[in-house]
Amino acid sequence: MSSPDPQVRAARNESTPPTVRGPVVAVTGAASGIGALLTERLAASEEIKQVVAIDERRGECAAAQWHILDVRDPAIADKLRGADAVVHLALDLDLESDPAARTAYNVRGTQTVLTAAAAAGVHRVVLCTSAMVYGALEDNELPLSEDAELRATAEATGVGDLLEIERLARRAPRAHPGLNVTVVRPAVLVGGTDTALTRYFESPRLLVVAGSRPAWQFCHVEDLCSALEYAVLEKVDGELAVGCDGWLEQEEVEELSGIRRMELPSAVALGAAARLHRIGLTPSPAGDLAYTMYPWVVSGSRLHDAGWRPQWTNEEVLAELLEEVSGRHTVAGRRLGRKDATAAGAAGATVALLGAAAVVRRARKARRRI
Repeated sequence: MSSPDPQVRAARNESTPPTVRGPVVAVTGAASGIGALLTERLAASEEIKQVVAIDERRGECAAAQWHILDVRDPAIADKLRGADAVVHLALDLDLESDPAARTAYNVRGTQTVLTAAAAAGVHRVVLCTSAMVYGALEDNELPLSEDAELRATAEATGVGDLLEIERLARRAPRAHPGLNVTVVRPAVLVGGTDTALTRYFESPRLLVVAGSRPAWQFCHVEDLCSALEYAVLEKVDGELAVGCDGWLEQEEVEELSGIRRMELPSAVALGAAARLHRIGLTPSPAGDLAYTMYPWVVSGSRLHDAGWRPQWTNEEVLAELLEEVSGRHTVAGRRLGRKDATAAGAAGATVALLGAAAVVRRARKARRRI
């Protein structure tokens, strides 16, 4: 029974922590990368009741309730019971992964999570793809709206998987009435990430394809996590683009980075990139080059209308990226060791692309002699 004395009741209320009425949120891929950052963020939020962390290994967030399993396992449905929302971040976008295995994992994992969420009574699933799904095209508007047509093709690393995930996201509410699916599409992601686009800044020269008009827009992982939290809390839904405000022209990037350009004709650059990838010397297909040639800047208007703002500028994110990649050496998307990098640096005009095959073959011969 409660005490009739108002002073006693007030004292008890002060000593009892308030009950959190926010959602229970499950995060897949919670042990590392963006998943780990989001898990920590949500666990510390006063607006979140509980975080359920799912991965193939246990992460470091002690405040989360951990379940160790593969997201492709149908048993995940049992782990999602009681959750209000799921953020699916268990994706393999590693440049070095076998493409067929990567696609199988990404597509099957997303299918399983969507089906399991519906079966468990979860009412919201948040998926994370990339603004790359809009495609990098010469006639793209600056910036693109969220409703712009997805004109990407499957020619760049992982983009085919992301397009299939987008298709699954569109189908899920029809297949599972009552299930709300939100898709978040970040610009060039920076902050402990390793992609073909972050490796672009590891080269001794910035490859510029003649006649192209690059426009660079970045997204810091901290801003992505805050946007994902907005989606989880139902402050915004639908298809969301996220990134820094505005963009940087190629000349601004070169001035800020202090890295000079190397300009090549389109046929030479694309042809060499395709050949090097085909014979296995570089992990990046020629399709990755398009995202350094033409704009795919997004407006992020839906998040802005909901009150969200990025905490990072393009200039700040570029500075962090340059600090992260300092000391790394990449030619045509392939990381080089110190010895290879020295050879590349002395190769003059071949450092960006055309000398990649020679550098790699030289390194392989040197290793065979050891």
